[in-house]
Amino acid sequence: MATRRYAVRDGVLVALDAPLLVVHGGAGVERADLSAEDEAAARKALEAALRAGHAALRAGQPSTEAVAAAIAVLEDAPQFNAGRGAVFTHDGRNELDASIMDGASGRAGAIAGVHRVKNPIRLARTVMERSKHVMMVGAGAEAFAAEQGVELVDPAYFRTEKRWQQLQQRLKEEASGQARLERPHDYFGTVGALALDGQGRLAAGTSTGGMTDKRYGRVGDSPIIGAGTWADARCAVSGTGWGEFYIRAAAAHEICARVRLAGAPLARAAEAVINRDIPRAGGDGGAIALGADGSLAFPFNTEGMYRGWIGADGVPHVAVFRDEALPLP
Repeated sequence: MATRRYAVRDGVLVALDAPLLVVHGGAGVERADLSAEDEAAARKALEAALRAGHAALRAGQPSTEAVAAAIAVLEDAPQFNAGRGAVFTHDGRNELDASIMDGASGRAGAIAGVHRVKNPIRLARTVMERSKHVMMVGAGAEAFAAEQGVELVDPAYFRTEKRWQQLQQRLKEEASGQARLERPHDYFGTVGALALDGQGRLAAGTSTGGMTDKRYGRVGDSPIIGAGTWADARCAVSGTGWGEFYIRAAAAHEICARVRLAGAPLARAAEAVINRDIPRAGGDGGAIALGADGSLAFPFNTEGMYRGWIGADGVPHVAVFRDEALPLP
């Protein structure tokens, strides 16, 4: 582990060896369901996302741009449940949600229930920067996207055969009375990114296709500020898991609140919320967390979680399964 340098800015301990970028492609990864080809493609996409976000940081762009750039790469990769490759609702549609938050200013933007926005994270950032609102949903969000020049596509763009077959299997189980309340593929695969830029500013973002076979316009934690996404001056978090439990726990905010108010180390706070509080309530999943001091945490309680980080040297580090060592800065 390299020797770190720090400074105090506005009362916050900030790492001087920024920039740092952290990404996830969802918890709930199971070896039995992942072919060698899919695993290789997912790792390649994670590395590409890290490089895209790092390029933005190296160019002097703010942490929000790095987060959006990294997530857009993952939204374009069909291996993940976000953008192209999103899961299907009960009615056979792809419904997309996303959010982003700027830790320096406290500004945030979120969208939910859209069907034609190519990169939902870009629209969430546009809501944050070009509107007086925090969240827009459905047709209204898409109308705003059209007004602002955010790219729209035919809904068929998001369809992948793998996700379609997952829905068909779920529908067959329901018809036969064998469906369980939850399945790993139902709600995992969300993507997210966190960034610490050269000015010590944190940002967080999350994007998802939701839950397989969801109905009634269900919305999970990913587009909800404080549940699936949070960033402040000290801490940034993006979650991935069973959204209802992350909402009830205000999971992303809770992690950062423990860092800010109780002085808990980032890793301890993230571990307590993700691997104790949420499972105790009946949920599961994971998260990524990044501190202004450059500390990282990757708590999860499933067999695997797509995850990675990149530092000032531009070398991406990625991992998938629990038994993989992921070196830290």
